[in-house]
Amino acid sequence: MKLKTLLTICAGSAIMLTGCGKKLSPFAADYFTVNPNPLEVTGDRVPATVTANIPQKFFVKNAEVKVTPYLVFDGQEVASEAYQFQGEKVRGNAQVINYEQGGVVTIPVMWNYQPEMMKSELYLDFNVTQGGKQYVLPRVKVADGVVATATIADAGNAKAAIAPDAFQRVINEKYAADIKFLINRANVREEQLQTNEMIELNQQINDAAAAANRKIDEINISSYASPEGKLDFNTKLAEQREKNTQAYLDKQLKKDNITEFGELTAQFTAEDWEGFQKLVAASDIQDKDLILSVLSMYKDPEQREKEIRNLSAVFDQLAEQILPELRYSRITASISVIGKSDKEIVELFATNPSALTVEEILYCATLTDNNAQKMKIYKKASELYGDDYRTYNNLGVTQFAAGDYNAAKSSFAKAAQLAPAEAEPQLNLGLTSLVKKDYRDARQKFGNAAGLEQVGEATGTMYLMQGDTNAAVKAFGDTKSNNAALAQILAKNYSKAKSTLAGINNPDATTYYLTAVLGARTNNESMVKSNLAQAIKMDRNLASKAGKDLEFANFDLSSVIY
Repeated sequence: MKLKTLLTICAGSAIMLTGCGKKLSPFAADYFTVNPNPLEVTGDRVPATVTANIPQKFFVKNAEVKVTPYLVFDGQEVASEAYQFQGEKVRGNAQVINYEQGGVVTIPVMWNYQPEMMKSELYLDFNVTQGGKQYVLPRVKVADGVVATATIADAGNAKAAIAPDAFQRVINEKYAADIKFLINRANVREEQLQTNEMIELNQQINDAAAAANRKIDEINISSYASPEGKLDFNTKLAEQREKNTQAYLDKQLKKDNITEFGELTAQFTAEDWEGFQKLVAASDIQDKDLILSVLSMYKDPEQREKEIRNLSAVFDQLAEQILPELRYSRITASISVIGKSDKEIVELFATNPSALTVEEILYCATLTDNNAQKMKIYKKASELYGDDYRTYNNLGVTQFAAGDYNAAKSSFAKAAQLAPAEAEPQLNLGLTSLVKKDYRDARQKFGNAAGLEQVGEATGTMYLMQGDTNAAVKAFGDTKSNNAALAQILAKNYSKAKSTLAGINNPDATTYYLTAVLGARTNNESMVKSNLAQAIKMDRNLASKAGKDLEFANFDLSSVIY
């Protein structure tokens, strides 16, 4: 064989050895980037993207690689779905990496989150198939740890909906009676003082004057003349009816020894065109539309009367049916019924709860901030007034706040059974489903509660738990809660998160922990340490969590957590 031919064969063999024949070299860690790094929890999972940048003349043409991502933590390792890519000479369906040019491989990874994953390492394992043989390349570490801030989302922290009481300390009642007059007369007739209306009015005034829990705020007299005749005559007539009615009332109050009746006011209306219009509109007079048209066309009282009298066919009906009803004085008594004081309600609940109305006992629960006491009150309310859905709904709210979700669900279900159309039990049942991560049922129940104030917070919490941060922020709106602040932190809207956290009425350990996280993300060391110290003071378990939390990796917390 000639030397030239031998050299050619050797050169070709060298090329083959380089492109196909040799084993694949180990992958270097700097070939890989991970986004995000460290990993982050989204919803209840840990998703990420590993990108491999394969250099030129690295990937042999007949090699096939299966990459298996492993998250290694606490003495265990959990695999994500394996990914395959191959050289140009391999017959298969995997992504092809060019030997001469190299290539980019994108590997999606996903794990179900476990708390131990906060301190973890992401490794890639490589199994190579080449020329019918298999071998393993050294595993490569490409990321450290998991940021678990998203897991602070808590359905139990969402606000369940109270069905409000209708308790009113002071209820205003009005009682009225009319004294009718004959045409062109102003004298108060005895028979008009003996009507059922007048007897009832006098009785209510007397009862209110005698009762300790009732107060007469005002007695008013309004006197009228019917709109026929001259205006100046009707003015004097209505004024005289007012005076005579007041004289009667003064005499009656003195006779009944009633001296405390607020203010006695009186006024008159010369011609009651407004009352005339209402009575005509409600009547069955055949030409009433024509009469009403005249009223709208003419504003001058005397012109109105003239035009109506010209309707001779209907004026007799007006004179018989309508006008007599407009010759009257109306006496109206405004009386306040004063309910039990807060002290009386609380004492009655302790001694004789059955003496309280359903509104009073529901109101009683609002007089304490102690959830256990609220639960006791609503429990008794459900026993006394078990046909009122609010008693069971509100009992469920206290059970939900106490973390007894099964009992809460049972109470909410009873409330929904009693009142299927009411929004509060529907929303609250949705929250119990959300606690169990039954998102489909939660969404349906929240839809049934559309329009309720708390729906925004509930749906925001649902989106947050599912990892849809932007939708959560939108749903929360201006809600001031831990979950709302968490969504804003995850969306990197730190100024709004700060405002939200500052606006929480009753901050708890989670509130302070989130404020410390916000401090870490804005590089405010004093904010981190002061709020973390307060959080740990309220919940000692948070010290261990903070020690592993990568949010605080750049801060020395030894003075806070140890």
